[in-house]
Amino acid sequence: MGDKYLNLVNSGITKDLAKRLGLPRPAHLRRYHPGAPLVTGPVLVVGKGAGADAAASTLLDWNLDVRRHSGPKEKLGAIVLALDAIEHPDDLAAPVLETGAALKGLQPGGRVISISRPATAGDPTAVAAARQGVDGLLRSIAHELRGGATGNGILLTDGVDAAATSVTGALRFFLSGRSAYVDGQFLLVGSGKGSVPTDWERPLAGQVAVVTGAARGIGAAIARTLRRDGADVVVVDVPAAGDHLADVANEIGGTALQLDITADDAGQRILDHALGRYGRLDIVIHNAGITRDKLLANMDESKWNSVLAVNVAAQLRINEQLMSSGGFNKSPRIVSLASTSGIAGNRGQTNYAASKAAVIGMVRATAPLLANQDGTINAVAPGFIETEMTARMPLATREVARRLNSLQQGGRPADVAETVAFLAGSSAGGISGQVLRVCGQNLVGA
Repeated sequence: MGDKYLNLVNSGITKDLAKRLGLPRPAHLRRYHPGAPLVTGPVLVVGKGAGADAAASTLLDWNLDVRRHSGPKEKLGAIVLALDAIEHPDDLAAPVLETGAALKGLQPGGRVISISRPATAGDPTAVAAARQGVDGLLRSIAHELRGGATGNGILLTDGVDAAATSVTGALRFFLSGRSAYVDGQFLLVGSGKGSVPTDWERPLAGQVAVVTGAARGIGAAIARTLRRDGADVVVVDVPAAGDHLADVANEIGGTALQLDITADDAGQRILDHALGRYGRLDIVIHNAGITRDKLLANMDESKWNSVLAVNVAAQLRINEQLMSSGGFNKSPRIVSLASTSGIAGNRGQTNYAASKAAVIGMVRATAPLLANQDGTINAVAPGFIETEMTARMPLATREVARRLNSLQQGGRPADVAETVAFLAGSSAGGISGQVLRVCGQNLVGA
């Protein structure tokens, strides 16, 4: 499942050859490792006002080297562009051009993170124009970055300031290696309650999580990451995958539940297992999913119904059972796996794309229902991820899919898992009803 091309163009004689020929040269991404520095160099904070001051204060609290102005040829680990106070498109010029000059010193694997507010229908026209402008400029910056660097944005809703816990949580996620394959994306932070973990290295300590479809691939990676971050984990999959499921459970010191999630009582059985083994349930990760690809003209009823049943109907039923049970009501966290296919569509995947788009709709509609319990629900939409399934794709198709994003490579299951773990944590308590793409800024779709 490895990307041999990426390794070739980053080593030895083939690296020089690729450079001379002008071939695409994807970089090895800066990914998270326990104990690794949050950022690899100084962090430049650009902008004026409350957002810039709050960001600088937060970064200093994390013992980072913070600069408010960058010197010539200075090497930077990250740039934080605070634009939350802009009121007119003219206000963009000074901070954005200062950022542009500093980009030349951004180290490989660096980060650019904007902090701004979304445009809304009630804004004065100039304010709305300026705020919407941030969307285009940040995504364009992300396209321009090289060396595995990424650009992402944090959006503050009305009444939320840049010092809010979930803003700092999002800032830390985007700065870190955990967000290696998240690029060109925005996270909207609302007024929900978040809390700072006691230990940023183990932010899920004391929590109990359930992961469906956990026998292999992305699901197994999610289970491993949640356990690494401190959670006790129940792994769930169909009986046919029982051996692989047991291997994952044994590896992480968790428990296995063999279960068809389309069963009418799946939600209650999940809850009973978690309460019986651990006395609580805090996090549910809906990862289980199937594909039955066919052109719509050749699609039969069984292929359509089976995909919708597993990928979205089961989630709806399980969520309803959990939310009405009384055993899943203390700041619950739900994260569902969507897909970029559900955003942009994909040839031969009308059933799969419909199911993943439906997951996004479910997440948005469920978020207000969890708000009174300080709960959240979000979706993660992977792009091209290196799995056993994508390894079976024809070589040419696989190579095109790998390069069709700003980072010019496929992601890893661990990249999806890192994003899921962040959204499941206490510091993301103000983030709900959102869809975060893990796609390297795929060039197809929104």
